[in-house]
Amino acid sequence: MLFFWLPAVLVFVVDRLTKLRVMHSMMPGESIPVIRNFFHITSVRNTGAAFGLFAGNHRVFLWISLLAIVLVLALYLRSPRRERFRSLALGLVLGGALGNVYDRIRYREVVDFLEFIFGSYHFAVFNVADSAVSVGVALLAIETWRRGSHHEPALPVAGPGAGPAAGTGEAGGPHPAAGTGGSGAPPPADRPGEVPGASPPAGGSGA
Repeated sequence: MLFFWLPAVLVFVVDRLTKLRVMHSMMPGESIPVIRNFFHITSVRNTGAAFGLFAGNHRVFLWISLLAIVLVLALYLRSPRRERFRSLALGLVLGGALGNVYDRIRYREVVDFLEFIFGSYHFAVFNVADSAVSVGVALLAIETWRRGSHHEPALPVAGPGAGPAAGTGEAGGPHPAAGTGGSGAPPPADRPGEVPGASPPAGGSGA
């Protein structure tokens, strides 16, 4: 339980504090370089999805966010408590979703402020909640991949000499010993004085 609720609460609190700081100290559209031409704090208002996508669809994405929260809670309740990695990932997604839903309900828009610049390309401005959701989804994908790879059934490998064991018949029983009858009984012991395997002389023993 701790691995689920703790990250969710931490993400929500950090998201709220950073957004409040931006709202109270910066005007919309204002940008402060932290690392010039790479990382800026830029105050933006977003009425669309995460990372500024599909702007102007506030109500649609509010319902999508609420549905995502219900889905995350359902997945957590159905997951074994020992799966801490999965709980952590779901907690991050929940905290991020709650942070943006709070904005959509109270302000009808989401406060974004993290901007990265790569040469002439400006990455979409986002916030702490967006980051947590993205990391949580990535961790869930890794966890799903790991679970699938560990549960693949192992195929039987036929090594050299596979099949019936040497010296056995089709049913696995031993073959009759060489030089014996079908019953497999051992040959009778030779009498004293006889050459092993020699036939007795014709006409008797000659005594």
